[in-house]
Amino acid sequence: MAPPLVQMKEIRLTFGGTPLLTNAELTLSEGERLCLVGRNGSGKSTFLKILAGDVHADHGERFLQPDTTLRYLPQEPDLSAFDTIRDYVIAGLNETDDPFRADYLIDALKLDGAREPVNLSGGEIRRAALARVMAPEPDILLLDEPTNHLDLPAIEWLESELSRTASALVLISHDRTFLRALSRGTVWLDRGITHRIPQGFGGFEEWRDQFFEDEEKSIHKMKQKIAMEEDWLRYGVTARRKRNQKRLGALIQLRADHAQRKTDANRPDLEMKASPIEQSGRLVIEANEVSKAYGDNTILDGFSIKIARGECIAIVGPNGAGKTTLLNILTGENEPDAGSVRLGSNLEIATLDQTRAMLSDEWTLKQAISQGTGDMVNAGGQTKHIMSYLKDFLFRPEQANTPIGNLSGGERGRVMLARALSRPSNLMVLDEPTNDLDIETLDLLQELLSTYEGTVILVSHDRDFIDRVATSTIAYDADAKRPQEKWQVYAGGYSDMLTQRAGKTGETRKADKTANAIRKTEPQARSARSANKLSFKQEHALKALPDEIDKLENDIRKLADALSDPGLYERDPARFEKYTKALTARQTRLEAAETEWLELEELRESLA
Repeated sequence: MAPPLVQMKEIRLTFGGTPLLTNAELTLSEGERLCLVGRNGSGKSTFLKILAGDVHADHGERFLQPDTTLRYLPQEPDLSAFDTIRDYVIAGLNETDDPFRADYLIDALKLDGAREPVNLSGGEIRRAALARVMAPEPDILLLDEPTNHLDLPAIEWLESELSRTASALVLISHDRTFLRALSRGTVWLDRGITHRIPQGFGGFEEWRDQFFEDEEKSIHKMKQKIAMEEDWLRYGVTARRKRNQKRLGALIQLRADHAQRKTDANRPDLEMKASPIEQSGRLVIEANEVSKAYGDNTILDGFSIKIARGECIAIVGPNGAGKTTLLNILTGENEPDAGSVRLGSNLEIATLDQTRAMLSDEWTLKQAISQGTGDMVNAGGQTKHIMSYLKDFLFRPEQANTPIGNLSGGERGRVMLARALSRPSNLMVLDEPTNDLDIETLDLLQELLSTYEGTVILVSHDRDFIDRVATSTIAYDADAKRPQEKWQVYAGGYSDMLTQRAGKTGETRKADKTANAIRKTEPQARSARSANKLSFKQEHALKALPDEIDKLENDIRKLADALSDPGLYERDPARFEKYTKALTARQTRLEAAETEWLELEELRESLA
């Protein structure tokens, strides 16, 4: 068996008095493909830096075979010392390496090699750094979150390129699909200790769950043994004093071991709960023949969709396709050049911005999460102290006064989630929420979205996450022949979209778009099949309902304004009761009118 290319043993490292790594080890041989997984803050990036030789451990051994080439992709590459992107990439080559490889990667990653590094986007910086570390085709390639800030075409290209490389790989990523495709072994960093699993990420989560279950059983057995020993000491024969003393010492050690095991097993759990609010109307968003262009760049051309309450809509496409523009138009942030967007009634929107731009680096963690509300926040419909809320998102109380600028990308992501979830909402808008989040946090976010009673619009490049949460996917098609076909709506998640898109052209895609605007229930489908055209009554209702809905919404606003007067009940109890009954009646009728209009509109489209 060939000797390992790099090996680390008994690595220990302490930051600020807190042990980060207590017994971390890794062995990497030629051609191996490992993923390094663990919670945010568990020390994955630091461990990878030690493996790369950029950080020195307090204790342990690191051995790198002589003449072994190693390249490391950090989370935050620095291009500031270089005049152009190509200069930065070429600087990563050895003297014997072929510059053609660097030029190929610059072109494949759609970069302008002559461009200056200043003012590059996060995605461009990431692609330049990937070109630099991959160009030498090193013996060892260490990649820390390589898919962050990349769009789906770039992620899929990188996945394909790495699948062909001869380099040994160690990957840190939150992208499950990426890890499943590339890893052949897993190193799990948990509470300072590494565990090696001889299978890729596809088998890791089941193994991890079994590990925790076995750990709980072991702790339970140890607790039972302590109870038996205490009972023996309490009622045993006192004349056997020396033997008792020895057994007492063993019991003390057993208690200490149990306490340590219990402490180790007491992993903090992240708790996510959305703050509830009154339901929105049945119709949340209706976009009709929407168009938008910036100069000669047409983003949208005649795009239509209806979004109903309770749906989770994912928007996918390459960077520059207009995902954020589409998102802003659908939510009323931007106006279309043509067409119309109608927002439903009673909408309260909570937003998570992909750039984390709503966070100021000067704010403390406490200020960012409380949003000026003092020491209390609303969480899941309950008022909680800010320190308790911090713990729900895995922040320690001593971090409360830490400036936002000092937090990691994953920690900033959790801050944005905490802010978004503390605001009562029935429409959640998430622009790249998965960036920098660990896999377990993604699981909890998925669970939150599955139980969220409102509507979700999601922009993401995480294929697995979209598959888990989306009810429909709006996807950009770069190969579409007509501008009107660039954006299509598909039922289901990312994998469903690929299946439906395969082999579809022209009229098939047009039919797909119509069929998926609002998914039919079985009774609605049967109704559509049983009729050839709308009845006179249905046509009349379809024309009259929008005006009725507008009038009901206007009445509801006026009644709500009147009832917001705190002195109305004392001045005129009868009027207060009258307005309350009227408001309830109009809200009920609005719900029914919107539902009826949606069903009729769907029926009309299916018969067109």
